[in-house]
Amino acid sequence: MKLELNIFKFDCKSDYLPYYTKHFVKIEKQETLLDILNQINNEQNFSYENNKDFCIVINGLFTKLSITILQLVEKFGKDLTIEPISIRRAYKDLLIDDNDFKEKFKLLKKFTNKEDEKNYLNNKIYFYASNTMNFYHNYLGDPIFYLAHELIERNPDNKEEILNIIKNEEYSIEYHTSLKNRIYNFDNTKEEKIIQIKNELGLLYEVEAQEFCIDKKITIDFDKVEEEEIKHNFKDFNLAYYYGEEKDSQTQKLLENLKAKKIDIKTKDIDLNLSTFIKNPELSLKLASSILLEAYDSAADLLIVDNKQVFKLLETNRKTIAKLCGREVIIPILHKNELALLAYSKFDKAKELLKKHEVNPEII
Repeated sequence: MKLELNIFKFDCKSDYLPYYTKHFVKIEKQETLLDILNQINNEQNFSYENNKDFCIVINGLFTKLSITILQLVEKFGKDLTIEPISIRRAYKDLLIDDNDFKEKFKLLKKFTNKEDEKNYLNNKIYFYASNTMNFYHNYLGDPIFYLAHELIERNPDNKEEILNIIKNEEYSIEYHTSLKNRIYNFDNTKEEKIIQIKNELGLLYEVEAQEFCIDKKITIDFDKVEEEEIKHNFKDFNLAYYYGEEKDSQTQKLLENLKAKKIDIKTKDIDLNLSTFIKNPELSLKLASSILLEAYDSAADLLIVDNKQVFKLLETNRKTIAKLCGREVIIPILHKNELALLAYSKFDKAKELLKKHEVNPEII
Protein backbone atom coordinates (compact mmCIF):
# COMPACT_ATOMS: atom_id res chain seq x y z
CA MET A 1 0.00 0.00 0.00
CA LYS A 2 1.22 3.50 -0.87
CA LEU A 3 0.22 6.79 0.71
CA GLU A 4 0.49 10.20 -0.94
CA LEU A 5 1.33 12.98 1.50
CA ASN A 6 1.37 16.73 0.92
CA ILE A 7 3.28 18.30 3.80
CA PHE A 8 3.04 21.98 4.74
CA LYS A 9 6.35 23.86 4.49
CA PHE A 10 7.11 27.36 5.70
CA ASP A 11 10.05 29.22 7.20
CA CYS A 12 9.11 32.60 8.65
CA LYS A 13 12.71 33.80 8.16
CA SER A 14 12.89 33.13 4.44
CA ASP A 15 9.45 32.34 2.96
CA TYR A 16 6.80 34.87 2.02
CA LEU A 17 4.12 32.21 1.53
CA PRO A 18 3.79 28.57 2.62
CA TYR A 19 3.98 25.71 0.13
CA TYR A 20 3.54 21.92 0.15
CA THR A 21 5.96 19.13 -0.67
CA LYS A 22 4.65 15.86 -2.10
CA HIS A 23 5.82 12.48 -0.83
CA PHE A 24 4.90 8.91 -1.77
CA VAL A 25 5.39 6.41 1.04
CA LYS A 26 5.17 2.65 0.74
CA ILE A 27 3.73 1.14 3.90
CA GLU A 28 5.85 -1.72 5.23
CA LYS A 29 6.77 -1.72 8.92
CA GLN A 30 5.45 1.73 9.85
CA GLU A 31 2.73 1.70 12.50
CA THR A 32 1.84 5.35 13.06
CA LEU A 33 1.90 8.70 11.29
CA LEU A 34 4.95 9.54 13.39
CA ASP A 35 6.78 6.60 11.80
CA ILE A 36 5.90 7.96 8.35
CA LEU A 37 7.08 11.50 9.15
CA ASN A 38 10.32 10.15 10.60
CA GLN A 39 10.94 8.21 7.39
CA ILE A 40 10.24 11.26 5.22
CA ASN A 41 12.42 13.42 7.46
CA ASN A 42 15.36 11.06 6.92
CA GLU A 43 15.07 11.69 3.20
CA GLN A 44 14.07 15.37 3.21
CA ASN A 45 14.46 17.35 6.41
CA PHE A 46 11.54 19.35 7.79
CA SER A 47 10.49 20.61 11.23
CA TYR A 48 8.10 18.88 13.62
CA GLU A 49 8.32 17.22 17.05
CA ASN A 50 9.36 13.58 17.13
CA ASN A 51 6.63 12.81 19.62
CA LYS A 52 3.43 10.75 19.33
CA ASP A 53 1.50 13.48 21.15
CA PHE A 54 2.53 16.18 18.67
CA CYS A 55 -0.62 17.70 17.17
CA ILE A 56 -1.20 18.23 13.46
CA VAL A 57 -4.07 18.64 10.99
CA ILE A 58 -4.87 15.92 8.44
CA ASN A 59 -7.23 16.87 5.62
CA GLY A 60 -8.78 19.54 7.83
CA LEU A 61 -9.21 17.35 10.92
CA PHE A 62 -7.12 17.83 14.07
CA THR A 63 -5.31 14.82 15.52
CA LYS A 64 -1.95 13.57 16.85
CA LEU A 65 1.00 11.73 15.34
CA SER A 66 -0.01 8.67 17.37
CA ILE A 67 -2.79 7.94 14.85
CA THR A 68 -2.20 4.48 13.35
CA ILE A 69 -1.83 3.67 9.66
CA LEU A 70 -5.08 1.69 9.79
CA GLN A 71 -6.93 4.63 11.33
CA LEU A 72 -5.38 7.00 8.79
CA VAL A 73 -6.53 5.05 5.76
CA GLU A 74 -9.93 4.24 7.22
CA LYS A 75 -10.71 7.88 8.07
CA PHE A 76 -8.81 9.87 5.43
CA GLY A 77 -7.97 7.51 2.59
CA LYS A 78 -4.54 7.39 0.96
CA ASP A 79 -4.22 11.04 -0.09
CA LEU A 80 -3.20 13.08 2.95
CA THR A 81 -2.51 16.78 3.48
CA ILE A 82 -0.53 17.42 6.66
CA GLU A 83 -0.62 20.93 8.17
CA PRO A 84 0.25 22.63 11.48
CA ILE A 85 -2.55 23.17 14.00
CA SER A 86 -2.35 26.90 13.28
CA ILE A 87 -1.17 28.05 9.87
CA ARG A 88 -1.43 31.64 11.07
CA ARG A 89 1.08 30.97 13.87
CA ALA A 90 3.40 28.57 12.03
CA TYR A 91 7.05 29.64 12.06
CA LYS A 92 8.85 26.53 10.77
CA ASP A 93 6.90 23.87 8.88
CA LEU A 94 4.66 22.06 11.40
CA LEU A 95 5.97 24.02 14.41
CA ILE A 96 3.92 26.93 15.73
CA ASP A 97 4.32 29.76 18.21
CA ASP A 98 1.92 28.70 20.98
CA ASN A 99 2.50 31.60 23.37
CA ASP A 100 -1.05 32.84 22.85
CA PHE A 101 -2.29 29.50 24.22
CA LYS A 102 0.10 29.52 27.18
CA GLU A 103 -0.78 33.13 28.00
CA LYS A 104 -4.45 32.28 28.60
CA PHE A 105 -3.53 30.01 31.52
CA LYS A 106 -2.68 33.10 33.61
CA LEU A 107 -6.38 33.91 33.80
CA LEU A 108 -6.98 31.16 36.38
CA LYS A 109 -3.42 30.51 37.53
CA LYS A 110 -3.99 31.58 41.14
CA PHE A 111 -6.45 28.70 41.62
CA THR A 112 -4.15 26.03 40.19
CA ASN A 113 -1.27 23.71 40.99
CA LYS A 114 1.50 22.23 38.81
CA GLU A 115 -0.66 19.30 37.76
CA ASP A 116 -3.40 21.68 36.59
CA GLU A 117 -0.90 23.55 34.43
CA LYS A 118 0.36 20.29 32.96
CA ASN A 119 -3.18 19.19 32.12
CA TYR A 120 -3.93 22.58 30.58
CA LEU A 121 -0.87 22.40 28.32
CA ASN A 122 -1.85 18.87 27.27
CA ASN A 123 -5.12 20.30 25.94
CA LYS A 124 -3.43 22.46 23.31
CA ILE A 125 -5.19 20.72 20.42
CA TYR A 126 -8.57 21.90 21.76
CA PHE A 127 -7.38 25.51 21.73
CA TYR A 128 -6.32 25.67 18.10
CA ALA A 129 -9.03 23.34 16.76
CA SER A 130 -11.76 25.85 17.58
CA ASN A 131 -13.32 27.33 14.44
CA THR A 132 -13.88 30.49 16.47
CA MET A 133 -10.12 31.13 16.21
CA ASN A 134 -10.53 31.68 12.48
CA PHE A 135 -12.69 34.72 13.20
CA TYR A 136 -11.58 35.95 16.64
CA HIS A 137 -7.87 35.46 17.35
CA ASN A 138 -8.30 36.66 20.95
CA TYR A 139 -10.81 33.96 21.87
CA LEU A 140 -9.95 32.50 25.29
CA GLY A 141 -10.06 28.97 23.93
CA ASP A 142 -11.81 25.87 25.21
CA PRO A 143 -8.98 24.56 27.47
CA ILE A 144 -9.44 27.43 29.95
CA PHE A 145 -13.09 26.40 30.32
CA TYR A 146 -12.13 22.76 30.89
CA LEU A 147 -9.76 24.03 33.57
CA ALA A 148 -12.48 26.21 35.12
CA HIS A 149 -14.81 23.20 35.26
CA GLU A 150 -12.13 21.09 36.99
CA LEU A 151 -11.30 23.83 39.51
CA ILE A 152 -14.94 24.42 40.42
CA GLU A 153 -15.57 20.70 40.80
CA ARG A 154 -12.55 20.34 43.08
CA ASN A 155 -13.22 23.44 45.17
CA PRO A 156 -16.82 24.75 44.92
CA ASP A 157 -15.94 27.67 47.21
CA ASN A 158 -14.17 29.28 44.24
CA LYS A 159 -17.10 28.78 41.89
CA GLU A 160 -18.50 32.32 41.93
CA GLU A 161 -15.11 33.99 41.51
CA ILE A 162 -14.07 31.69 38.65
CA LEU A 163 -17.39 32.12 36.85
CA ASN A 164 -17.15 35.90 37.19
CA ILE A 165 -13.67 35.86 35.66
CA ILE A 166 -14.98 33.82 32.71
CA LYS A 167 -18.06 36.02 32.39
CA ASN A 168 -16.16 39.32 32.34
CA GLU A 169 -13.61 38.40 29.66
CA GLU A 170 -14.30 39.91 26.22
CA TYR A 171 -13.93 36.84 23.97
CA SER A 172 -15.16 34.25 26.39
CA ILE A 173 -17.38 31.19 26.48
CA GLU A 174 -20.20 32.78 24.47
CA TYR A 175 -17.79 32.55 21.51
CA HIS A 176 -17.42 28.78 21.88
CA THR A 177 -18.19 26.56 18.89
CA SER A 178 -18.36 22.78 19.06
CA LEU A 179 -15.23 20.76 18.30
CA LYS A 180 -17.22 17.60 17.59
CA ASN A 181 -16.52 17.58 13.86
CA ARG A 182 -13.09 19.20 14.07
CA ILE A 183 -11.06 16.71 16.14
CA TYR A 184 -10.51 13.05 15.29
CA ASN A 185 -12.20 10.83 17.91
CA PHE A 186 -13.38 13.86 19.87
CA ASP A 187 -14.15 13.25 23.54
CA ASN A 188 -17.75 14.45 24.00
CA THR A 189 -17.30 14.90 27.75
CA LYS A 190 -15.25 17.99 26.86
CA GLU A 191 -18.30 19.53 25.22
CA GLU A 192 -20.46 18.62 28.23
CA LYS A 193 -18.15 20.64 30.49
CA ILE A 194 -18.56 23.70 28.27
CA ILE A 195 -22.34 23.29 28.29
CA GLN A 196 -22.38 23.08 32.09
CA ILE A 197 -20.45 26.33 32.46
CA LYS A 198 -22.61 28.05 29.83
CA ASN A 199 -25.65 26.93 31.77
CA GLU A 200 -24.21 28.27 35.05
CA LEU A 201 -23.69 31.64 33.35
CA GLY A 202 -27.18 31.70 31.84
CA LEU A 203 -25.84 31.52 28.29
CA LEU A 204 -27.88 28.61 26.96
CA TYR A 205 -31.06 29.38 25.02
CA GLU A 206 -33.54 27.14 23.24
CA VAL A 207 -32.74 27.38 19.54
CA GLU A 208 -36.40 27.20 18.50
CA ALA A 209 -37.30 30.08 20.83
CA GLN A 210 -34.80 32.55 19.34
CA GLU A 211 -35.37 35.00 16.50
CA PHE A 212 -32.81 34.52 13.74
CA CYS A 213 -34.21 37.07 11.30
CA ILE A 214 -32.30 40.31 11.85
CA ASP A 215 -32.34 42.05 8.46
CA LYS A 216 -35.73 40.89 7.28
CA LYS A 217 -38.51 39.21 9.25
CA ILE A 218 -40.30 36.35 7.52
CA THR A 219 -42.94 33.84 8.53
CA ILE A 220 -42.40 30.54 6.81
CA ASP A 221 -43.48 27.00 7.66
CA PHE A 222 -41.93 23.98 6.02
CA ASP A 223 -44.64 21.37 6.38
CA LYS A 224 -43.61 17.73 6.32
CA VAL A 225 -43.42 16.28 2.82
CA GLU A 226 -44.20 12.59 2.35
CA GLU A 227 -41.82 10.65 0.13
CA GLU A 228 -43.01 10.20 -3.46
CA GLU A 229 -41.65 9.24 -6.84
CA ILE A 230 -39.00 11.67 -8.05
CA LYS A 231 -40.15 13.46 -11.20
CA HIS A 232 -37.51 16.19 -11.35
CA ASN A 233 -34.04 14.74 -10.69
CA PHE A 234 -31.99 17.98 -10.77
CA LYS A 235 -29.52 16.34 -13.17
CA ASP A 236 -28.22 19.70 -14.41
CA PHE A 237 -27.70 21.18 -10.94
CA ASN A 238 -24.79 21.41 -8.52
CA LEU A 239 -26.05 21.01 -4.95
CA ALA A 240 -24.14 21.80 -1.75
CA TYR A 241 -25.46 20.51 1.57
CA TYR A 242 -24.92 22.08 4.99
CA TYR A 243 -26.00 19.81 7.84
CA GLY A 244 -24.12 21.07 10.89
CA GLU A 245 -23.28 18.67 13.70
CA GLU A 246 -25.48 15.79 12.51
CA LYS A 247 -26.60 14.64 9.06
CA ASP A 248 -30.34 14.35 8.43
CA SER A 249 -31.25 10.89 7.09
CA GLN A 250 -34.24 12.22 5.11
CA THR A 251 -32.11 14.83 3.33
CA GLN A 252 -29.35 12.33 2.67
CA LYS A 253 -31.75 9.85 1.09
CA LEU A 254 -33.34 12.53 -1.09
CA LEU A 255 -29.96 13.80 -2.31
CA GLU A 256 -28.79 10.26 -3.06
CA ASN A 257 -31.88 9.70 -5.21
CA LEU A 258 -31.30 12.86 -7.23
CA LYS A 259 -28.93 12.95 -10.19
CA ALA A 260 -27.51 16.35 -9.30
CA LYS A 261 -23.78 16.80 -8.83
CA LYS A 262 -23.06 16.94 -5.10
CA ILE A 263 -20.60 19.65 -4.05
CA ASP A 264 -18.75 18.63 -0.88
CA ILE A 265 -18.05 21.83 1.07
CA LYS A 266 -15.59 21.87 3.98
CA THR A 267 -17.99 24.00 6.03
CA LYS A 268 -20.78 21.41 5.74
CA ASP A 269 -20.49 20.36 9.39
CA ILE A 270 -19.40 23.49 11.28
CA ASP A 271 -21.24 24.59 14.41
CA LEU A 272 -23.13 27.89 14.04
CA ASN A 273 -23.37 28.51 17.81
CA LEU A 274 -27.15 28.83 17.57
CA SER A 275 -27.76 28.20 21.28
CA THR A 276 -26.03 31.50 22.11
CA PHE A 277 -27.16 33.47 19.04
CA ILE A 278 -29.24 35.93 21.05
CA LYS A 279 -26.10 36.94 23.00
CA ASN A 280 -23.60 36.81 20.15
CA PRO A 281 -25.25 37.07 16.71
CA GLU A 282 -22.11 38.36 14.99
CA LEU A 283 -20.23 35.09 15.49
CA SER A 284 -23.07 33.02 14.02
CA LEU A 285 -23.34 35.36 11.05
CA LYS A 286 -19.59 35.24 10.39
CA LEU A 287 -19.75 31.45 10.51
CA ALA A 288 -22.76 31.56 8.19
CA SER A 289 -20.83 33.72 5.74
CA SER A 290 -18.12 31.06 5.47
CA ILE A 291 -20.74 28.49 4.42
CA LEU A 292 -22.34 30.75 1.82
CA LEU A 293 -19.00 31.88 0.39
CA GLU A 294 -17.65 28.36 0.05
CA ALA A 295 -20.83 27.03 -1.56
CA TYR A 296 -20.93 29.95 -3.99
CA ASP A 297 -17.21 29.78 -4.83
CA SER A 298 -17.52 26.01 -5.37
CA ALA A 299 -20.03 26.68 -8.16
CA ALA A 300 -23.02 25.26 -6.28
CA ASP A 301 -26.35 26.29 -7.81
CA LEU A 302 -28.25 25.68 -4.59
CA LEU A 303 -27.38 25.31 -0.92
CA ILE A 304 -29.54 22.76 0.90
CA VAL A 305 -30.24 22.96 4.66
CA ASP A 306 -32.30 20.76 7.01
CA ASN A 307 -33.16 23.18 9.74
CA LYS A 308 -35.70 26.02 9.78
CA GLN A 309 -33.56 28.17 12.09
CA VAL A 310 -30.47 27.68 9.92
CA PHE A 311 -32.53 28.59 6.85
CA LYS A 312 -33.66 31.84 8.49
CA LEU A 313 -30.14 32.70 9.64
CA LEU A 314 -28.66 32.27 6.16
CA GLU A 315 -31.53 33.50 4.02
CA THR A 316 -32.85 36.57 5.85
CA ASN A 317 -29.58 38.21 6.93
CA ARG A 318 -27.82 38.56 3.59
CA LYS A 319 -27.14 42.30 3.95
CA THR A 320 -25.44 41.89 7.33
CA ILE A 321 -23.53 38.84 6.11
CA ALA A 322 -22.34 40.81 3.06
CA LYS A 323 -21.01 43.57 5.34
CA LEU A 324 -19.22 41.06 7.56
CA CYS A 325 -17.50 39.19 4.74
CA GLY A 326 -17.10 42.11 2.32
CA ARG A 327 -18.99 40.37 -0.50
CA GLU A 328 -22.54 39.93 -1.65
CA VAL A 329 -23.38 36.22 -1.82
CA ILE A 330 -26.44 35.50 -3.94
CA ILE A 331 -26.52 31.71 -3.84
CA PRO A 332 -30.13 30.46 -3.40
CA ILE A 333 -30.90 28.42 -0.28
CA LEU A 334 -33.47 25.63 -0.12
CA HIS A 335 -34.88 23.91 2.92
CA LYS A 336 -34.95 20.12 2.47
CA ASN A 337 -38.77 20.18 2.22
CA GLU A 338 -38.65 22.72 -0.60
CA LEU A 339 -36.18 20.49 -2.43
CA ALA A 340 -38.55 17.56 -1.94
CA LEU A 341 -41.54 19.52 -3.28
CA LEU A 342 -39.57 20.44 -6.39
CA ALA A 343 -38.31 16.89 -6.86
CA TYR A 344 -41.87 15.54 -6.60
CA SER A 345 -43.18 18.26 -8.97
CA LYS A 346 -45.35 19.86 -6.27
CA PHE A 347 -44.71 23.20 -7.92
CA ASP A 348 -47.67 25.18 -6.56
CA LYS A 349 -46.72 24.47 -2.95
CA ALA A 350 -43.07 25.15 -3.73
CA LYS A 351 -43.89 28.52 -5.33
CA GLU A 352 -45.68 29.71 -2.19
CA LEU A 353 -42.53 29.08 -0.19
CA LEU A 354 -40.00 30.30 -2.75
CA LYS A 355 -41.65 33.70 -3.14
CA LYS A 356 -40.76 34.41 0.50
CA HIS A 357 -37.05 33.95 -0.20
CA GLU A 358 -34.65 36.87 -0.32
CA VAL A 359 -33.01 35.13 -3.30
CA ASN A 360 -35.55 33.16 -5.33
CA PRO A 361 -33.95 30.24 -7.19
CA GLU A 362 -36.39 30.88 -10.10
CA ILE A 363 -36.21 27.26 -11.20
CA ILE A 364 -39.94 26.69 -11.72
